[in-house]
Amino acid sequence: MPRILIVEDEKKIARFLELELTHEGYEVETAFDGRSGLDAATAREPDLLILDLMLPQLSGIEVCRRLRVKSDVPIIMLTAKDDVSDKVMGLDMGADDYMTKPFAIEELLARIRVALKKHRAAAQMPEAPEEILTAGCITLDPTSWQVTVRGESVSLTRKEFDCLHYLMKNMNKAVTRDQLMNEVWGYDYYGDSNTVDVYMRYLRHKIDEPYHLKTIHTIRSVGYLFSYEEE
Repeated sequence: MPRILIVEDEKKIARFLELELTHEGYEVETAFDGRSGLDAATAREPDLLILDLMLPQLSGIEVCRRLRVKSDVPIIMLTAKDDVSDKVMGLDMGADDYMTKPFAIEELLARIRVALKKHRAAAQMPEAPEEILTAGCITLDPTSWQVTVRGESVSLTRKEFDCLHYLMKNMNKAVTRDQLMNEVWGYDYYGDSNTVDVYMRYLRHKIDEPYHLKTIHTIRSVGYLFSYEEE
């Protein structure tokens, strides 16, 4: 029976989630502030964490950041802010998914099932070494999680790295936002294309602009394409 930890300071929401998840057959524990949630997650290692963004004592962002130092537990972040920057920050800190309040419980249950399934599959599958990718002066090493441009190391977040990795693996091929969301975040695309667009802007800011390159191309009404061009 999968164990789920809910870290949510709004007790009515926490109780509602606890009842629904218990009904679905999950073992559930709740915490009402960030520090208690971090302690519970560290001590009892749940199979999945539902984590509110705005928490007393420690924010959801900080809880996520600290957990990711030593745990790959799936994290679904809840936020009352319909702000792309908040979602991107949570994903950058290591959250696997996010939902904006209010949400349909059926959708949350579906995302929980997907996150647990993906985590189990990753744990069972031995990782084969991946080849180093190059495009002009850009080198991406999936083993060391390093990207260099003209020999200089470029600091990318995990999600930025994963986006670039997928684009470079499909060099000169158009990929849709749906494909990027499914590959990088591991769940079916739910319609928030702004998240993908924000990450493409981040990559352009860190790779294209400083080195006078043009690699991230927007394909109108489709998505994006990676091809190497020097300005």
